[in-house]
Amino acid sequence: QVQLVESGGGLVQAGGSLRLTCAAPRNIFIKNVMGWYRQAPGKQRELVATITSAGSTVYVDSVKGRFTVSRDNAKNTVYLQMNSLKPEDTAVYYCTANWPPGYWGQGTQVTVSS
Repeated sequence: QVQLVESGGGLVQAGGSLRLTCAAPRNIFIKNVMGWYRQAPGKQRELVATITSAGSTVYVDSVKGRFTVSRDNAKNTVYLQMNSLKPEDTAVYYCTANWPPGYWGQGTQVTVSS
């Protein structure tokens, strides 16, 4: 069973920042699109950002200019830097691998207080 291990969630005030980290097995990480999804209470899961093995990125409109996805191929790790956080960013954030996502992390809670 492939394990994607996320960390970095927590509670932050609006306007603050958090950085999420996801470590993946190398054979999964190195060839694949890595991504971040989120699911807020009562809402459908939505794509937040993706990054290809070459570093090309895609973002959902609501996070453009505030979130940055990056990857360290030497460490088999993908990051999501979240700045200027808003209460509507509150959700469980999931790391994914492959496209469409075939592997999912366990999720990490991000809570933004107003």
